[in-house]
Amino acid sequence: MKNSQEMYIALPKGRVMREAIPILEEVGIIPEKSFFDNNTRVLQFSTNKKNIKIIKVRSFDVATFLIYGAVQIAIIGSDVLDEFNHTEIYSPIDLDVGHCRMVVASSNEILRRENPLEWSYVRVATKYPNITKKHFEKRGVHAECIKLNGAMEIAPKMSLCRRIVDLVDTGKTLEANGLIEVEEITKVSTRLAINRTAYKTRFDEIIELINKFESMNSEKQ
Repeated sequence: MKNSQEMYIALPKGRVMREAIPILEEVGIIPEKSFFDNNTRVLQFSTNKKNIKIIKVRSFDVATFLIYGAVQIAIIGSDVLDEFNHTEIYSPIDLDVGHCRMVVASSNEILRRENPLEWSYVRVATKYPNITKKHFEKRGVHAECIKLNGAMEIAPKMSLCRRIVDLVDTGKTLEANGLIEVEEITKVSTRLAINRTAYKTRFDEIIELINKFESMNSEKQ
């Protein structure tokens, strides 16, 4: 059972977590050694701070844990925050790591036959149906979104769709799968996020942590 006096921080597995650990250490939060064991199946870890624990879960689950107050603080990509767009999440600080872009992509073959400016209906494979629909709605385009949790780039080859919306860093994965970037939807970075109820009920503890993150950011600039 959770101790009500403990503070929980959720981290997403993968690249964001790897970039988040040095940030946590800079503000004085150091996970226990087992946190770094890639073979462990444990998901909850102690830190050098008696009342602070860390959980590591999938990126979209981070937002769910945060929304429902199971954790008070999270380090999370702005892509996930934008997809959930939930009022219970307060995101005060851009941590200036995890930079990438969310883009629309399609195959060269399709783009030779179609002008993206003339699209009126699109079927899109994506992990981000809410962001995707809003993006195309602004252009007056109806978007049918097929929700995938990965392997987006293969969807056009398998005739599941003609277009995808996904995150890109270097663009090499798109290129390797015969896809071309059509347009950028938004830039993505990693943010500190807070459960709004916890922010009100545990203000002193949380504002102290926020101030430490802000000081760290200021020192980097």
